[in-house]
Amino acid sequence: PMENTTWVANHTGRSDFDLVGLFSQSKHPALLCVVIFVVFLMALSGNTMLILLIHCDAHLHNPMYFFITQLSLMDVMYISVTVPKMLIDQVMGVNKISASECGMQMFLYLTLVGSEFFLLAAMAYDRYVAICHPLRYTILMNHRVCLILVSSCWLLGSVDGFMLTPVTMTFPFCRSREIHHFFCEVPAVMKLSCSDTSLYETLMYLCCVLMLLIPVTIISSSYSFILFTIHRMNSAEGRKKAFATCSSHMAVVILFYGAAVYTYMLPNSYHTPEKDMVVSVFYTIFTPVLNPLIYSLRNKDVTRALRKMLNVGFVFQETIT
Repeated sequence: PMENTTWVANHTGRSDFDLVGLFSQSKHPALLCVVIFVVFLMALSGNTMLILLIHCDAHLHNPMYFFITQLSLMDVMYISVTVPKMLIDQVMGVNKISASECGMQMFLYLTLVGSEFFLLAAMAYDRYVAICHPLRYTILMNHRVCLILVSSCWLLGSVDGFMLTPVTMTFPFCRSREIHHFFCEVPAVMKLSCSDTSLYETLMYLCCVLMLLIPVTIISSSYSFILFTIHRMNSAEGRKKAFATCSSHMAVVILFYGAAVYTYMLPNSYHTPEKDMVVSVFYTIFTPVLNPLIYSLRNKDVTRALRKMLNVGFVFQETIT
């Protein structure tokens, strides 16, 4: 009877998991909690401000900024999927997560990360059209094309979530229920399963190869053509502008894809729970902060729009007082 009860608990998803997160590894958990909270607020405010700026300024109503808005939206959503729960748990002294919450967190996270992979590819294609085919840019990247590209990114990202989450969560978990991570990431949850997961891990690896291979091919092809076009430009100013736009995007791509390759594609021998958490912190918590900085501080149009918005606010305040 005891064995039956355990089996039922495992297969009906009634039992909770324990998230043995970042704070258990830290000598100063309170300080770490404050740092992560500050970073979380910076990510939220930076991305929200970027979305509002682009929405309010008519000069920024073009495909490139439409994609940046989507990138900021994804960043706000996926930092919100993991960090608030982690901080609340630390403050309340709880570290439990139910199987259904774990599945939901996993699904949202996979969907958002997958969508961002494809969005970065769409952004590279947009830069390719803008630099290599400037005269046809408004036709090739019209509003309808942009909407189709963005919708496809969200759809392809959700395919990742729909494929991996149900399979991961239906494995029987009969080992320790301690997830050595700060959220329900697939590899960390898989380690708790007592059944043979090697076939699934191979399928997951192939799925991730596809998820990365398609965008990486689009990005590398786009940038090869871009570099070739920049090299042939006569205007030094044009070269500088094109290079500045592309280097911002490449910085984001390298950060994001590098971390994903480590997490999902390197063999188990390279992984330890501590390393996995550090890499996840990097692309779950720090990338959403870096994106608005990379795209706004290195972009004259955005800084101009921000100055304009602050001036309007200042004038408005002056008239009230």
